[in-house]
Amino acid sequence: MLTSIALLTLCSLIAGRLFSLLRLPALIGMLLTGILLGPQILDLLDPALLGISQELRQLALVVILLRAGLALKAKELKQVGRPAMLLSFLPALFEIAGVVIIAPLIFGITRLEAAILGSVIAAVSPE
Repeated sequence: MLTSIALLTLCSLIAGRLFSLLRLPALIGMLLTGILLGPQILDLLDPALLGISQELRQLALVVILLRAGLALKAKELKQVGRPAMLLSFLPALFEIAGVVIIAPLIFGITRLEAAILGSVIAAVSPE
């Protein structure tokens, strides 16, 4: 499994660098590397590594979100100002409020359960 992790890491870094040189996001190169090395195409990865792929995907999501969050600059946020801040949380707030109002009537759940459900729906909502 360690060999598979090393192969995946090395190839991902190389592909990410190549895509950066082509002025494309490095993440695309890394994702394509995972697809190529995976069981659908080249099947070079250890099955034990594929067994923990769900945990690895969650870890990768955390890393991606951390990098995105750390790339934010306070000066740039101040330039875009209030509209950007409102657009970042206002839609989620309306989704949560809608679920809190409607879900108890439809599903017969408590308002607290509806608020939790609304928060989950707002967190995974594409908008």
